[in-house]
Amino acid sequence: MPDWDILLTDANIATMRADASDYGVIIDGAIAIAGDRIAWIGESRDLPAGSAGETRSLAGGWVTPALIDCHTHLVFAGDRSGEFEARQRGASYEDIARAGGGIMSTVRATREASADELYAAALPRVQALAAEGVGTIEIKSGYGLTIDSELKMLSVARQLGTATDVTIRTTLLAAHTVPPEYKDKADAYIDVICDELMPEVVAGQLADAVDAYCESIAFNTEQVARLFERATELGLPVKLHADQLSDGGGAALAAQFSALSADHLEYTSSSGVQAMADAGAVAVLLPGAFLTLGETQLPPIDSMRELDVPIAIATDCNPGTSPICSLRIAMMLAARQFGLTPEECLAGATREAANALGLDDRGVLETGRRADLAVWNIGHPRELAYWIGSPQLQSLWLADSP
Repeated sequence: MPDWDILLTDANIATMRADASDYGVIIDGAIAIAGDRIAWIGESRDLPAGSAGETRSLAGGWVTPALIDCHTHLVFAGDRSGEFEARQRGASYEDIARAGGGIMSTVRATREASADELYAAALPRVQALAAEGVGTIEIKSGYGLTIDSELKMLSVARQLGTATDVTIRTTLLAAHTVPPEYKDKADAYIDVICDELMPEVVAGQLADAVDAYCESIAFNTEQVARLFERATELGLPVKLHADQLSDGGGAALAAQFSALSADHLEYTSSSGVQAMADAGAVAVLLPGAFLTLGETQLPPIDSMRELDVPIAIATDCNPGTSPICSLRIAMMLAARQFGLTPEECLAGATREAANALGLDDRGVLETGRRADLAVWNIGHPRELAYWIGSPQLQSLWLADSP
């Protein structure tokens, strides 16, 4: 029996290890893979004696961890390009909402769609991300807002993970907005999520985490705290849409419940950043929504850096506020809009994105980690946040692929 299944040689490697500088680069490296794990990685001259079932030269190609999109809403039905066109012609969001548009138009379409229709609509989005080197995707519910529709969305997300080589992590976001059936009765809707929906989700193993939208137009901190208390009782980690439109104390609330991440964060205060640092929560930045909504309030990047808050980047792929299905474009936007360095962008789409999902087996290339690798036709990994629309992926190796 060979010592390794596959040996990759003649590779330049960006390991993205947190304890290494300059992308954790290894020039003229090799990677030995056994089963679904990296068995050895390092400079070719240090390769230990051993045999491989197959040896492949990468001819100087660059290897990074497979990318990770840690915040998406890509299971949905319907199309809101008409609303986009209306806004470009001068209609306000309020005008569109009064005419029956906005998030509720997606809710109606998603409720009416069958599971097969949702799957057929979402699969090309998963495939588009994989074509850019993405090996793990988080998918949230939140466009159903009824027990049956939320379960349907989560089931479809699980199906996408079964039918493709991409790892899918699912998140229950039933507290996305107050459904029309519970207008002026948000507390009663939180009761339904806590008492009826969450136990069913846990019983069916349909979600890996629970999320909520903490904002004046959605749910307040007391309502979210009640939701998170119930999630904690049921053994589900939590995440939070926080401080996107105002400083509502969302980041601090997320930290209070040891959240995996707090996401958006444009209006997070210095005390909120400190709370996240103390709790070890990841800050997930969503430049696609920042662009689409024409926002001007930048997330507190300098404070995050100063306090060593991990920074992840995601597409926030959704039909209303971030119609972006490209993590590479999200990386580019994070560099240009938020001032992140190319290395921070790549770390944000690999190592820190893995942390934002509570996954300690990927996002970094080192012995013992999953063999989730992206091979690129580039001269240096900084190019991944530099080029716009350039197809540079040579191949995507995922541990679970046949």
